[in-house]
Amino acid sequence: MHRRTVLAVLLALVVAAPLAADAQKPIKVGMPMPLSGPPALFGEGAVKGARMFVEEINARGGLLGRKVELLTRDSKANADEAVRVARELILKENVDFLVGTLTSAAVSVVAKENKIVFIAPIPKTDQLTAADKLHPYVFRVAATTTMEGRSAAQIVAKWPVTRIGTIAFDYAYGQDVTRAFVEYIKKIKPSVQIVDQQWPKLGEQDYNPFINAQMAKKPEAVVSSIWGGFFVTFSKQAKALGYFDAIKYNFIGLGEAGSPETTKSMAADYPVGIWGNSYDAFYWADAPAAHRDYTARLAKYLKDEYPSSWAIQGYMGMQFLAEAVKKANSTDSDKVAKALLGLSVDTPHGKMTLREKDHQLNRGQLYGKTVKDPKYPFPIMKPVVYVDPSPFMD
Repeated sequence: MHRRTVLAVLLALVVAAPLAADAQKPIKVGMPMPLSGPPALFGEGAVKGARMFVEEINARGGLLGRKVELLTRDSKANADEAVRVARELILKENVDFLVGTLTSAAVSVVAKENKIVFIAPIPKTDQLTAADKLHPYVFRVAATTTMEGRSAAQIVAKWPVTRIGTIAFDYAYGQDVTRAFVEYIKKIKPSVQIVDQQWPKLGEQDYNPFINAQMAKKPEAVVSSIWGGFFVTFSKQAKALGYFDAIKYNFIGLGEAGSPETTKSMAADYPVGIWGNSYDAFYWADAPAAHRDYTARLAKYLKDEYPSSWAIQGYMGMQFLAEAVKKANSTDSDKVAKALLGLSVDTPHGKMTLREKDHQLNRGQLYGKTVKDPKYPFPIMKPVVYVDPSPFMD
Protein backbone atom coordinates (compact mmCIF):
# COMPACT_ATOMS: atom_id res chain seq x y z
CA MET A 1 0.00 0.00 0.00
CA HIS A 2 2.84 2.29 0.91
CA ARG A 3 4.57 1.49 -2.37
CA ARG A 4 1.38 2.29 -4.32
CA THR A 5 1.09 5.63 -2.56
CA VAL A 6 4.67 6.49 -3.42
CA LEU A 7 4.12 5.52 -7.07
CA ALA A 8 0.93 7.58 -7.20
CA VAL A 9 2.74 10.62 -5.82
CA LEU A 10 5.60 10.18 -8.27
CA LEU A 11 3.17 9.82 -11.17
CA ALA A 12 1.33 12.96 -10.09
CA LEU A 13 4.61 14.86 -9.95
CA VAL A 14 5.57 13.66 -13.44
CA VAL A 15 2.20 14.79 -14.83
CA ALA A 16 2.24 18.08 -12.92
CA ALA A 17 5.80 19.03 -13.91
CA PRO A 18 5.06 19.99 -17.54
CA LEU A 19 1.84 21.70 -16.47
CA ALA A 20 3.77 23.79 -13.96
CA ALA A 21 6.39 24.54 -16.59
CA ASP A 22 3.72 25.66 -19.06
CA ALA A 23 2.22 27.90 -16.40
CA GLN A 24 5.56 29.71 -16.14
CA LYS A 25 6.00 30.19 -19.89
CA PRO A 26 5.08 33.60 -21.26
CA ILE A 27 2.09 34.00 -23.55
CA LYS A 28 3.75 34.96 -26.81
CA VAL A 29 2.12 37.34 -29.27
CA GLY A 30 3.72 37.83 -32.67
CA MET A 31 3.35 41.28 -34.21
CA PRO A 32 4.47 41.65 -37.83
CA MET A 33 4.19 45.36 -38.68
CA PRO A 34 5.70 47.78 -41.20
CA LEU A 35 8.60 49.31 -39.26
CA SER A 36 10.69 50.79 -42.08
CA GLY A 37 10.09 53.19 -44.95
CA PRO A 38 7.00 55.43 -45.31
CA PRO A 39 4.57 52.86 -43.79
CA ALA A 40 6.51 53.01 -40.51
CA LEU A 41 4.78 56.32 -39.82
CA PHE A 42 1.81 54.20 -38.68
CA GLY A 43 3.44 50.85 -37.89
CA GLU A 44 5.74 52.16 -35.18
CA GLY A 45 2.87 53.85 -33.36
CA ALA A 46 0.75 50.70 -33.37
CA VAL A 47 3.63 48.66 -31.94
CA LYS A 48 4.19 51.20 -29.17
CA GLY A 49 0.53 51.05 -28.19
CA ALA A 50 0.68 47.24 -28.05
CA ARG A 51 3.84 47.40 -25.94
CA MET A 52 2.23 49.82 -23.50
CA PHE A 53 -0.71 47.44 -23.04
CA VAL A 54 1.66 44.50 -22.48
CA GLU A 55 3.66 46.40 -19.87
CA GLU A 56 0.48 47.49 -18.09
CA ILE A 57 -1.02 43.99 -17.96
CA ASN A 58 2.28 42.45 -16.86
CA ALA A 59 2.54 44.99 -14.05
CA ARG A 60 -0.85 43.72 -12.84
CA GLY A 61 0.33 40.11 -12.77
CA GLY A 62 0.02 39.13 -16.41
CA LEU A 63 -2.66 37.06 -18.10
CA LEU A 64 -3.86 33.80 -16.53
CA GLY A 65 -0.95 34.19 -14.12
CA ARG A 66 1.56 34.31 -16.99
CA LYS A 67 3.57 37.19 -18.41
CA VAL A 68 2.76 38.38 -21.92
CA GLU A 69 5.64 38.71 -24.39
CA LEU A 70 5.35 40.75 -27.60
CA LEU A 71 7.61 39.70 -30.48
CA THR A 72 7.76 42.24 -33.31
CA ARG A 73 9.02 41.81 -36.86
CA ASP A 74 9.29 44.29 -39.75
CA SER A 75 6.84 43.20 -42.44
CA LYS A 76 8.08 46.05 -44.69
CA ALA A 77 4.47 46.51 -45.92
CA ASN A 78 5.20 43.68 -48.34
CA ALA A 79 2.88 40.68 -48.60
CA ASP A 80 5.66 38.14 -49.17
CA GLU A 81 7.71 39.48 -46.27
CA ALA A 82 4.64 39.59 -44.01
CA VAL A 83 3.98 35.92 -44.77
CA ARG A 84 7.62 35.01 -44.18
CA VAL A 85 7.86 36.70 -40.78
CA ALA A 86 4.42 35.47 -39.73
CA ARG A 87 5.49 31.88 -40.43
CA GLU A 88 8.78 32.49 -38.63
CA LEU A 89 6.93 33.76 -35.58
CA ILE A 90 4.62 30.74 -35.57
CA LEU A 91 7.08 27.97 -36.42
CA LYS A 92 10.33 29.20 -34.85
CA GLU A 93 9.18 31.44 -32.02
CA ASN A 94 6.09 29.36 -31.19
CA VAL A 95 3.87 32.39 -30.69
CA ASP A 96 0.39 31.73 -29.36
CA PHE A 97 -1.30 34.49 -31.38
CA LEU A 98 -0.73 37.05 -34.12
CA VAL A 99 -1.71 40.73 -33.90
CA GLY A 100 -0.74 43.12 -36.67
CA THR A 101 0.26 43.50 -40.34
CA LEU A 102 -0.67 45.93 -43.05
CA THR A 103 -0.84 43.38 -45.87
CA SER A 104 -3.48 41.33 -44.13
CA ALA A 105 -4.99 38.88 -46.62
CA ALA A 106 -1.83 36.82 -47.05
CA VAL A 107 -1.22 36.58 -43.30
CA SER A 108 -4.84 35.58 -42.78
CA VAL A 109 -4.16 32.51 -44.95
CA VAL A 110 -1.14 31.67 -42.77
CA ALA A 111 -3.26 32.00 -39.64
CA LYS A 112 -5.90 29.72 -41.11
CA GLU A 113 -3.33 27.08 -42.12
CA ASN A 114 -1.81 27.08 -38.62
CA LYS A 115 -5.13 27.48 -36.77
CA ILE A 116 -3.87 30.46 -34.82
CA VAL A 117 -5.90 33.53 -33.84
CA PHE A 118 -4.96 36.59 -35.91
CA ILE A 119 -6.25 40.06 -34.96
CA ALA A 120 -5.78 42.82 -37.54
CA PRO A 121 -5.58 46.29 -35.97
CA ILE A 122 -4.80 48.30 -39.15
CA PRO A 123 -5.94 46.68 -42.45
CA LYS A 124 -9.26 47.97 -43.77
CA THR A 125 -9.86 46.19 -47.05
CA ASP A 126 -13.28 44.52 -47.06
CA GLN A 127 -11.67 41.46 -48.58
CA LEU A 128 -10.07 40.46 -45.26
CA THR A 129 -13.40 39.44 -43.73
CA ALA A 130 -15.44 38.93 -46.90
CA ALA A 131 -17.75 35.90 -46.78
CA ASP A 132 -15.54 33.85 -49.10
CA LYS A 133 -12.37 34.60 -47.11
CA LEU A 134 -13.68 34.61 -43.54
CA HIS A 135 -12.44 31.80 -41.31
CA PRO A 136 -12.60 31.04 -37.57
CA TYR A 137 -9.23 32.58 -36.69
CA VAL A 138 -9.28 36.06 -38.31
CA PHE A 139 -10.66 39.15 -36.57
CA ARG A 140 -10.42 42.89 -37.23
CA VAL A 141 -10.41 45.82 -34.80
CA ALA A 142 -9.82 48.40 -37.56
CA ALA A 143 -12.50 50.07 -39.66
CA THR A 144 -13.32 48.67 -43.11
CA THR A 145 -13.10 50.25 -46.54
CA THR A 146 -16.91 50.25 -46.76
CA MET A 147 -17.21 52.08 -43.44
CA GLU A 148 -14.49 54.59 -44.35
CA GLY A 149 -15.65 55.23 -47.91
CA ARG A 150 -19.28 55.73 -46.91
CA SER A 151 -18.32 57.99 -43.98
CA ALA A 152 -16.36 60.19 -46.38
CA ALA A 153 -19.26 60.26 -48.85
CA GLN A 154 -21.59 61.48 -46.13
CA ILE A 155 -19.20 64.38 -45.44
CA VAL A 156 -18.44 65.30 -49.06
CA ALA A 157 -22.13 65.15 -50.04
CA LYS A 158 -22.64 68.28 -47.92
CA TRP A 159 -20.04 70.26 -49.84
CA PRO A 160 -21.26 72.61 -52.64
CA VAL A 161 -19.57 70.52 -55.33
CA THR A 162 -20.66 68.05 -57.99
CA ARG A 163 -17.47 67.38 -60.03
CA ILE A 164 -15.32 65.00 -57.99
CA GLY A 165 -12.00 63.29 -58.63
CA THR A 166 -10.36 60.44 -56.75
CA ILE A 167 -6.76 59.35 -56.27
CA ALA A 168 -5.80 56.07 -54.62
CA PHE A 169 -3.13 53.41 -54.77
CA ASP A 170 -3.96 50.65 -57.21
CA TYR A 171 -4.33 47.75 -54.78
CA ALA A 172 -7.02 46.27 -52.52
CA TYR A 173 -7.36 49.09 -49.98
CA GLY A 174 -7.29 51.91 -52.52
CA GLN A 175 -9.67 50.16 -54.90
CA ASP A 176 -12.14 49.11 -52.19
CA VAL A 177 -12.36 52.41 -50.31
CA THR A 178 -12.72 54.38 -53.57
CA ARG A 179 -15.48 52.05 -54.77
CA ALA A 180 -17.32 52.38 -51.46
CA PHE A 181 -17.11 56.19 -51.65
CA VAL A 182 -18.23 56.43 -55.27
CA GLU A 183 -21.16 54.04 -54.91
CA TYR A 184 -22.45 55.69 -51.76
CA ILE A 185 -22.13 59.33 -52.82
CA LYS A 186 -23.95 58.58 -56.09
CA LYS A 187 -26.73 57.07 -54.01
CA ILE A 188 -27.10 59.99 -51.57
CA LYS A 189 -26.24 62.79 -54.03
CA PRO A 190 -27.17 61.71 -57.58
CA SER A 191 -25.99 65.01 -59.10
CA VAL A 192 -22.35 64.07 -58.43
CA GLN A 193 -20.10 63.31 -61.39
CA ILE A 194 -16.84 61.39 -60.97
CA VAL A 195 -14.78 63.34 -63.51
CA ASP A 196 -11.39 61.71 -62.94
CA GLN A 197 -9.76 58.76 -61.17
CA GLN A 198 -6.00 58.39 -60.73
CA TRP A 199 -4.36 55.10 -59.72
CA PRO A 200 -0.66 55.37 -58.84
CA LYS A 201 1.03 52.11 -57.90
CA LEU A 202 1.49 51.36 -54.21
CA GLY A 203 4.66 53.07 -53.01
CA GLU A 204 4.82 55.60 -55.87
CA GLN A 205 7.22 58.48 -55.19
CA ASP A 206 6.59 60.75 -58.20
CA TYR A 207 2.98 61.94 -58.17
CA ASN A 208 3.44 64.87 -60.55
CA PRO A 209 2.01 63.09 -63.64
CA PHE A 210 -1.08 62.01 -61.68
CA ILE A 211 -1.57 65.45 -60.15
CA ASN A 212 -1.27 67.24 -63.50
CA ALA A 213 -3.62 64.78 -65.19
CA GLN A 214 -6.20 65.28 -62.47
CA MET A 215 -5.96 69.07 -62.52
CA ALA A 216 -6.57 69.00 -66.27
CA LYS A 217 -10.00 67.44 -65.62
CA LYS A 218 -10.90 70.37 -63.32
CA PRO A 219 -12.57 68.56 -60.41
CA GLU A 220 -14.19 70.73 -57.75
CA ALA A 221 -13.20 68.29 -55.01
CA VAL A 222 -10.91 65.28 -54.57
CA VAL A 223 -11.09 62.19 -52.36
CA SER A 224 -7.72 60.60 -51.65
CA SER A 225 -6.72 57.44 -49.81
CA ILE A 226 -2.96 57.84 -50.15
CA TRP A 227 -1.66 57.13 -46.67
CA GLY A 228 1.26 57.32 -44.27
CA GLY A 229 4.58 58.70 -45.42
CA PHE A 230 3.34 58.41 -49.00
CA PHE A 231 0.74 61.10 -48.28
CA VAL A 232 3.52 63.35 -47.02
CA THR A 233 5.34 63.02 -50.36
CA PHE A 234 2.16 63.35 -52.43
CA SER A 235 0.86 66.46 -50.69
CA LYS A 236 4.20 68.28 -50.84
CA GLN A 237 4.29 67.74 -54.60
CA ALA A 238 0.62 68.68 -54.95
CA LYS A 239 1.03 71.85 -52.93
CA ALA A 240 3.94 72.97 -55.13
CA LEU A 241 1.75 72.56 -58.24
CA GLY A 242 -1.14 74.59 -56.81
CA TYR A 243 -3.36 71.51 -56.65
CA PHE A 244 -5.09 72.33 -53.36
CA ASP A 245 -5.63 75.96 -54.39
CA ALA A 246 -7.22 74.81 -57.67
CA ILE A 247 -9.88 72.81 -55.81
CA LYS A 248 -10.25 75.42 -53.05
CA TYR A 249 -9.04 72.88 -50.49
CA ASN A 250 -12.13 70.71 -51.10
CA PHE A 251 -10.01 67.65 -50.43
CA ILE A 252 -10.50 64.81 -47.98
CA GLY A 253 -7.55 62.61 -47.13
CA LEU A 254 -8.60 59.14 -46.02
CA GLY A 255 -6.02 56.66 -44.77
CA GLU A 256 -5.53 58.86 -41.68
CA ALA A 257 -4.20 61.93 -43.49
CA GLY A 258 -5.47 63.99 -40.54
CA SER A 259 -3.57 61.98 -37.93
CA PRO A 260 -1.18 63.76 -35.56
CA GLU A 261 1.66 61.63 -36.97
CA THR A 262 1.04 63.06 -40.43
CA THR A 263 0.51 66.69 -39.44
CA LYS A 264 3.48 66.62 -37.03
CA SER A 265 5.80 65.18 -39.66
CA MET A 266 4.84 67.89 -42.16
CA ALA A 267 4.30 70.91 -39.88
CA ALA A 268 4.37 74.05 -42.10
CA ASP A 269 4.30 71.93 -45.27
CA TYR A 270 0.88 70.49 -44.44
CA PRO A 271 -1.94 71.74 -46.73
CA VAL A 272 -3.98 73.36 -43.96
CA GLY A 273 -7.65 73.57 -44.83
CA ILE A 274 -8.13 70.08 -46.22
CA TRP A 275 -10.22 67.45 -44.43
CA GLY A 276 -8.70 64.31 -42.98
CA ASN A 277 -9.44 61.42 -40.70
CA SER A 278 -7.64 59.66 -37.86
CA TYR A 279 -8.19 56.76 -35.49
CA ASP A 280 -7.39 58.97 -32.53
CA ALA A 281 -6.39 62.49 -31.53
CA PHE A 282 -4.89 63.44 -28.19
CA TYR A 283 -6.72 66.79 -28.44
CA TRP A 284 -10.20 65.27 -28.90
CA ALA A 285 -12.23 67.48 -26.58
CA ASP A 286 -15.47 65.48 -26.56
CA ALA A 287 -13.81 62.11 -25.97
CA PRO A 288 -15.07 59.67 -23.32
CA ALA A 289 -13.48 59.94 -19.86
CA ALA A 290 -11.58 56.69 -20.49
CA HIS A 291 -9.86 58.32 -23.44
CA ARG A 292 -8.48 61.15 -21.32
CA ASP A 293 -6.96 58.64 -18.90
CA TYR A 294 -5.54 56.56 -21.76
CA THR A 295 -4.03 59.65 -23.42
CA ALA A 296 -2.37 60.74 -20.18
CA ARG A 297 -0.84 57.27 -19.73
CA LEU A 298 0.26 57.16 -23.36
CA ALA A 299 1.89 60.59 -23.21
CA LYS A 300 3.83 59.50 -20.14
CA TYR A 301 4.78 56.16 -21.69
CA LEU A 302 5.98 57.74 -24.95
CA LYS A 303 7.45 60.79 -23.21
CA ASP A 304 5.54 62.90 -25.74
CA GLU A 305 2.97 65.53 -24.85
CA TYR A 306 1.48 65.08 -28.33
CA PRO A 307 1.20 61.25 -28.45
CA SER A 308 0.56 58.93 -31.37
CA SER A 309 -2.89 58.29 -32.80
CA TRP A 310 -1.90 54.86 -34.14
CA ALA A 311 -0.96 53.56 -30.71
CA ILE A 312 -4.62 53.01 -29.93
CA GLN A 313 -4.94 50.39 -32.67
CA GLY A 314 -2.13 48.26 -31.28
CA TYR A 315 -3.48 48.83 -27.78
CA MET A 316 -7.02 47.77 -28.70
CA GLY A 317 -5.83 44.74 -30.65
CA MET A 318 -4.06 43.50 -27.54
CA GLN A 319 -6.99 44.53 -25.34
CA PHE A 320 -9.46 42.37 -27.26
CA LEU A 321 -7.03 39.46 -27.33
CA ALA A 322 -6.45 39.66 -23.57
CA GLU A 323 -10.17 39.81 -22.79
CA ALA A 324 -10.81 36.79 -25.00
CA VAL A 325 -8.02 34.80 -23.32
CA LYS A 326 -9.49 35.64 -19.92
CA LYS A 327 -13.00 34.72 -21.07
CA ALA A 328 -11.77 31.41 -22.54
CA ASN A 329 -9.49 30.84 -19.53
CA SER A 330 -7.10 29.38 -22.06
CA THR A 331 -4.52 30.21 -24.73
CA ASP A 332 -5.92 27.54 -27.05
CA SER A 333 -6.71 29.35 -30.30
CA ASP A 334 -9.96 27.48 -30.91
CA LYS A 335 -11.26 28.49 -27.48
CA VAL A 336 -10.00 32.07 -27.79
CA ALA A 337 -11.54 32.40 -31.28
CA LYS A 338 -14.93 31.38 -29.88
CA ALA A 339 -14.50 33.84 -27.00
CA LEU A 340 -13.89 36.68 -29.48
CA LEU A 341 -17.26 36.15 -31.18
CA GLY A 342 -19.60 38.93 -30.05
CA LEU A 343 -17.08 40.07 -27.44
CA SER A 344 -17.65 43.57 -26.03
CA VAL A 345 -14.78 45.52 -24.47
CA ASP A 346 -14.58 48.91 -22.76
CA THR A 347 -11.95 50.60 -24.94
CA PRO A 348 -10.51 54.12 -24.60
CA HIS A 349 -13.16 55.13 -27.19
CA GLY A 350 -16.02 53.51 -25.30
CA LYS A 351 -17.61 50.07 -25.46
CA MET A 352 -17.10 48.26 -28.77
CA THR A 353 -18.21 44.86 -29.99
CA LEU A 354 -16.73 42.31 -32.40
CA ARG A 355 -19.65 41.13 -34.48
CA GLU A 356 -20.11 37.38 -34.57
CA LYS A 357 -21.27 37.24 -38.20
CA ASP A 358 -18.19 38.80 -39.77
CA HIS A 359 -15.61 39.14 -36.96
CA GLN A 360 -15.68 42.93 -37.49
CA LEU A 361 -15.47 45.59 -34.77
CA ASN A 362 -17.85 48.55 -34.86
CA ARG A 363 -14.82 50.84 -35.11
CA GLY A 364 -15.47 54.44 -36.10
CA GLN A 365 -12.99 57.19 -36.87
CA LEU A 366 -12.47 60.88 -36.21
CA TYR A 367 -12.96 63.35 -39.06
CA GLY A 368 -12.38 67.09 -39.31
CA LYS A 369 -11.11 70.05 -41.29
CA THR A 370 -7.48 70.87 -40.57
CA VAL A 371 -6.66 74.25 -39.07
CA LYS A 372 -3.79 76.07 -37.41
CA ASP A 373 -4.18 76.30 -33.66
CA PRO A 374 -1.84 78.47 -31.56
CA LYS A 375 -1.75 75.71 -28.91
CA TYR A 376 0.16 73.36 -31.20
CA PRO A 377 3.17 73.65 -33.54
CA PHE A 378 1.36 71.62 -36.22
CA PRO A 379 -2.15 71.55 -37.75
CA ILE A 380 -5.02 69.75 -36.05
CA MET A 381 -8.55 68.75 -37.05
CA LYS A 382 -11.12 71.15 -35.66
CA PRO A 383 -13.78 70.43 -34.70
CA VAL A 384 -13.11 66.73 -34.28
CA VAL A 385 -16.17 64.61 -35.12
CA TYR A 386 -16.47 60.91 -34.33
CA VAL A 387 -18.45 59.25 -37.12
CA ASP A 388 -20.47 56.26 -35.92
CA PRO A 389 -19.84 53.42 -38.38
CA SER A 390 -22.95 51.41 -37.50
CA PRO A 391 -25.10 52.69 -40.42
CA PHE A 392 -22.29 51.85 -42.88
CA MET A 393 -21.36 48.32 -41.81
CA ASP A 394 -23.69 46.34 -44.07
